[in-house]
Amino acid sequence: MAYAEIAYEVLEGNIAKLTLNRPEKRNPLSPATIGELVAAFEAAKADPAVRAVVLTGAGKVFSAGGDLSAMSGGGPAAAKPASLVDLFMTMSHLGKPTIAMVNGHAMAGGLGLMVACDLAIASDAAQFGTPEINVGLWPMMIMAQIFRNVPRKAAMELILTGDRIDARAAERIGLINRAVPAGDLEHVTLELARKLAKKSPLIVKMGLLAFYETQDMDLERALPYLQAQLLAVLATEDAREGLTAFFEKREPQWKGR
Repeated sequence: MAYAEIAYEVLEGNIAKLTLNRPEKRNPLSPATIGELVAAFEAAKADPAVRAVVLTGAGKVFSAGGDLSAMSGGGPAAAKPASLVDLFMTMSHLGKPTIAMVNGHAMAGGLGLMVACDLAIASDAAQFGTPEINVGLWPMMIMAQIFRNVPRKAAMELILTGDRIDARAAERIGLINRAVPAGDLEHVTLELARKLAKKSPLIVKMGLLAFYETQDMDLERALPYLQAQLLAVLATEDAREGLTAFFEKREPQWKGR
């Protein structure tokens, strides 16, 4: 499908790249934009060739967050408007690894979108924050994502002060995986995406879905569930191929089954 507020392309045949594409507005997250992101993630999920998804922003900003002018509705879009609830649930059920390629500032809802990705590589010039408190708001929706990624004290300081932190500080507290020079950002991110794309798509899917299913389970429920998932993994053809390839000292040939 055609998109009005984002760009969708498949790189190298197996890496989907989603780009927030309103740089003149600092890539805000309106209901229309979020709807297009949901549609794009669903397209990546449905495409068997896609093994990893990279999410970035056009221009100098990843995303400044929610589009305050569109809080009550969205502008023209190629997909049905949606909420962050729809987007975050879509991402958690994707079954394919997601990498935020953070080209610039990630603020408020933009920060929430970044941490909803499985991994995040950022330009060392990027800054991060939840400034909602400064305008009498609170980051209700993205708080669920932030506290699943960052220790409580660090997250609470971000939310209560509304202060910005730089990429090195974000790396220290685990908000991102690593900060790299801006000129190296795309190269480093795509190298990581290529590495992930070489893994068994079936086992990656099973592992990611099991992770999101159990992240809020208590231990007594999680352990039996994960034991059953391990048995399911061991029963796959890809698991048998991986073990055989290991002992035969060769690269595995994944079948996705």
